[in-house]
Amino acid sequence: MNIVFKALNDPTRREILEMLQQRDMTAGEIADQFNISFPSVSHHLDLLKQAKLVFSQKEGQYVYYSLNTTVVDDILKWFLQFKSKKK
Repeated sequence: MNIVFKALNDPTRREILEMLQQRDMTAGEIADQFNISFPSVSHHLDLLKQAKLVFSQKEGQYVYYSLNTTVVDDILKWFLQFKSKKK
């Protein structure tokens, strides 16, 4: 869980997750949305993969990234356990 929170701690990585919520994207398409170097975007994607928040799939010369909704569901379940119960 710590790696998930580390991954979510960065605004660029959160923005990448929001973009992937709309559709699967290649690394190049993601990089085009930011004013940072491609190696920096690649590093962000790698951290998201380590946290299992995204999947990657190579198709030809492209790598497509997609949101892993299973981990998102697990995070929500974890947060909901702290919801206070009304008496």
